[in-house]
Amino acid sequence: MRARTRLRALLAAAALTAAPLAVPAAPAAAAARPEVPGTAVLDGQRLAAAKQRLDQGDPRLRLALRDLTARADRWLGQGPWTVVDKPRPAPGGDPHDYLSQAPYWWPTRPKTPENPWGCPYEQRDGERNPEVDTGTDRRDAENVFDSSYELALAWYYTGERTYAEHAGTILRTWFLDPATRMNPRLDHGQFIPCKYDGRAIGIIDFSQSYTSVLDAQAILAAGAPGWTRTDRARMTDWNKDFRDWLTHSDFGKQEGAAKNNHGTFYDLQLAALAYATGDEALARKTVRDARALRIDPQIAPDGSQPQELGRTRSWHYSTFDLVAYARLADIGRHVGVNLWAHRGPAGQSLVKAVRYLLPAATGERPWPHPELDFRRYAATDVVHAAADAGDRAAKAAVPKLASPPGGDLWALRPAAEQLDSIAG
Repeated sequence: MRARTRLRALLAAAALTAAPLAVPAAPAAAAARPEVPGTAVLDGQRLAAAKQRLDQGDPRLRLALRDLTARADRWLGQGPWTVVDKPRPAPGGDPHDYLSQAPYWWPTRPKTPENPWGCPYEQRDGERNPEVDTGTDRRDAENVFDSSYELALAWYYTGERTYAEHAGTILRTWFLDPATRMNPRLDHGQFIPCKYDGRAIGIIDFSQSYTSVLDAQAILAAGAPGWTRTDRARMTDWNKDFRDWLTHSDFGKQEGAAKNNHGTFYDLQLAALAYATGDEALARKTVRDARALRIDPQIAPDGSQPQELGRTRSWHYSTFDLVAYARLADIGRHVGVNLWAHRGPAGQSLVKAVRYLLPAATGERPWPHPELDFRRYAATDVVHAAADAGDRAAKAAVPKLASPPGGDLWALRPAAEQLDSIAG
């Protein structure tokens, strides 16, 4: 029996004795109040304040909680996932190595026994090849990231142990259990069949969302049932190994030198890992250096992002890059660096970059650049972030924003996420 089949069988048996959880009409008296979590991106104090308001019956937050627990309930019947459960191992032969395929590369010839991939491959920017979601770890990893985060948050706000226990199972299966764990490296991310066994830009598979997993771990560490001291210690060891791989590997160095959103997301991931593993000096340096290294060359004086505007998905990538900046600014708050206050020599700033999006984000004017699939709600979180940072234009825009699918969760998880579903 394959690993995934065994794992799902166990979960199915458990599901027979547990019905989907519903948001209680009133706060559960038996739920112990968790301590303030030591999150890397999220503000733990804000989470604690939101929980207190929920416990007091805040009607607006209870509506948001219904959206959050609806997402968490759907995860209860899914997973856990494992990196070893793919049809073929990564090119190096180790099934514990993560493997993903370049999303925008397509075969040019029919697939035959002599040419099973249909090589050579060609790039079609912004057009996602459905192959990338089959035969590799990409989709499973994204499920691990999203589920552990939403389940941990749902436990924090409701006290329902089933959420925490399932989140712990998901994290242990993917990262810790010897039979199923992932190696803490990304040597085979975004490979191109018949061309590259892995590429540095594959690091973005994790830098895009793994910081949410770091926060999930911190939330569970604030008293979640089933998440033990041993789990926390072993997860810290995994994160240290991954941090060191990012810092010292050739792929990590290449990604750190990238001039577009890949470089921004690299900084986000490195700073978050540094903070989560106790290296505040590295976290502070990474955020501080991003002012001259990232903001000044990447954002034009008018707030546009020329590197991202050149893409076929210019709206997506403009918001995407700002998600990384907004989350990096959140880490900066923990280590005494105010990234929102930075002004470059020609007036470059994160505030201007968000303001550049506002006419399209509020629906006042069309987005004037190429975009294959415009989703207005993609900018919702970065506008929220700018508003929270004190920008008046962003605050005025908040009531005009489009709500993302599944509801606007900002009040319960005030950290920017990429809300339109595309990766690369």
